[in-house]
Amino acid sequence: MATLLLKKSYLHKNLKEIKFQDLWNGYGIFTTMRVVGKSAKIIFYKSHLDNLIQSLKKYNIYKKNFKKNILNLIKINLKKNKKYDHLLRVASNNKIISISLRKRPLPKLNFKLKLINYKRVDAEFKNLKYKKILGILGKLDTTKFDIGLYKNQKLLESGTSNLLFVKSNKIYSPKRDIYKGITFKFFSKKFKIKHDDIFIKKLDNYDEIILVGSGKGVVSVSEIENNPWKRKSLRIYKKLFKTYNKEIFYSWSILSSILNTSF
Repeated sequence: MATLLLKKSYLHKNLKEIKFQDLWNGYGIFTTMRVVGKSAKIIFYKSHLDNLIQSLKKYNIYKKNFKKNILNLIKINLKKNKKYDHLLRVASNNKIISISLRKRPLPKLNFKLKLINYKRVDAEFKNLKYKKILGILGKLDTTKFDIGLYKNQKLLESGTSNLLFVKSNKIYSPKRDIYKGITFKFFSKKFKIKHDDIFIKKLDNYDEIILVGSGKGVVSVSEIENNPWKRKSLRIYKKLFKTYNKEIFYSWSILSSILNTSF
């Protein structure tokens, strides 16, 4: 499991700090945000917070002043002069807000998926029912692997991100039983994404499989463990990668090295 550089819990009612509780597998909601730069810029902060609040209301655990309290906790705990490329997790149940910070793993270009027959509980929400997923991810090198969740032989999402599939330069997403993450929504506004059932037995029809999410950013899958599918192109990945990194002022030297990879 990732080492937490910061881990704190607070009571909703008065923001009193208490012993840290990660809240995993309880009744609640979380979001993971990417923090970059010396001024601790949080990518898509407003969208993350809006999504979080909407989900908390659906779960009937939204608290008055939640938005203000989260902002205060972030200001207290993020240092102004520290250089960040980290992941900040905010989790909430009916009584507690927990925040944690970990270093962002940098995904490799030769990135693989491991297929797992599993659908998340209430998959349209970023809820805390992640015990099985965390157990599997904890045994993997997450710079090289993620898990691809499927049910009834249809691919859904990864353990950490949305999955996009490319066929004839057109982008497809699974049409149900997924959480539409903030990064996915960002790309939905920039590119036309069609929704369809993605069957494992028909994966060879696709040229690219791409992960998009707050932690991963944009990652091209090179192959799938115990499956004959192999990456055939990087064309759409490069477009998505460039669009995303323009948005977050990422290092152009890193961008250049990856975009120059050819097939």
